[in-house]
Amino acid sequence: MREESAIGTGSGTVADADRGNLIDRFAPAWLRPYGRLARWDRPIGWWLLLIPCWWSAALAAIASGARFPDPVHLLLFFIGAVAMRGAGCTWNDIVDRDLDARVARTRSRPIPSGQVTVGRAKAFLVLQAAIGLVVLLQFNLFAIVLGASSLLVVALYPFMKRLTDWPQSVLGLAFSWGALMGWAAAYGSLDWAPLFLYAGGVAWTIGYDTIYALQDIEDDAIVGVRSTARLFGARAPFYVGVFYTIAVLCFGAALIAAEAGPLAWSGLFLAAAHLAWQARRIDIDDPVRALALFKSNRVAGLVFFALLLADAAF
Repeated sequence: MREESAIGTGSGTVADADRGNLIDRFAPAWLRPYGRLARWDRPIGWWLLLIPCWWSAALAAIASGARFPDPVHLLLFFIGAVAMRGAGCTWNDIVDRDLDARVARTRSRPIPSGQVTVGRAKAFLVLQAAIGLVVLLQFNLFAIVLGASSLLVVALYPFMKRLTDWPQSVLGLAFSWGALMGWAAAYGSLDWAPLFLYAGGVAWTIGYDTIYALQDIEDDAIVGVRSTARLFGARAPFYVGVFYTIAVLCFGAALIAAEAGPLAWSGLFLAAAHLAWQARRIDIDDPVRALALFKSNRVAGLVFFALLLADAAF
C-alpha cells in the first residue's frame, strides 16, 4: 500500500481509487482534483449513503400499500447522497489534512498532496452543501428539519477518531440517517419501522467501516488515530459478525413493523447471507481483501432494496 500511495501522489490519482475510474479517464484536468476530494472516483461511499434512503422509501411504500416509492424521491435521494457524501468527505479532508499526510493510504488525497488548497476545498464544500440544501428543500417540512438535524453528527465525525475508539458508531449515526429520511419524505412523520431500520443501519455501518479501517490499522497506531479495528484487533471478524447480526435483527424488526411480505424477507435473507460471508472472509492482515469486502456491501444493500421493491409491487 505504501508503494501504491507513492504512485498515486505522483500521478495525481488517489491510492485507494480504482485504476481507470471515470473521473481520471474522462473528467477535464481542472475538475479531477475536486472529483477526488468529493470521492467521485470512489463511488462506494455515496452508494452506502444512498442505500438506506432507498430502503426507507421502499419500506414506506410497502407500509402504505403503494406499488412503488415516489420516483422523484428516489432521484432526489441519489443527487443528495452524491452531494452530501462529497461535502462530508471534503470536510473530513480539511479537518484531517495533517493526519492524512502521515498515513500511507491517504497522503495522496488532494489536500495533503497539494492538488487542492484548503481555501478552494472550503469553497467546494460550500457549493456541495448548497446542492444538498436545494435537494432537501424539495421535501416536506418534517423531512427538511429531520435532514438538517443530521448536519451536527456529520460535522462532529472527523474529530471522533481522536476522542474515542468508536468513531465508526458516529459514522453509523450519520450514514444511516437516510433510513429515517425515506419514510419521513413519504409520511411527514416517523414510526417504528424506520427507527428499527435506522438502528440496523448504524450496526451495519459499524461492521463494514471496521472492515474498511483494517487497511490503516498499523499507520493509525503510529499517528494515534483510534478505531474499532484497532480496538477489536484479532477479534475483528467476530465483532463484525456481532454487529452484522444486530443489523439483520433490526432490519427484521423493521419488516415486521411495516408488515412486509415474503419477498422482502427473502431480500433480508440474501443480504444476511452475504454479510455472514463477509465476516468469515475477514483477514486482519490483508488490506486488499478488506477493501474488497467493504465495497461488497453495495451488493448486499442493493439486493435487499430490489426485493423490497418487488414486495411493494407484488
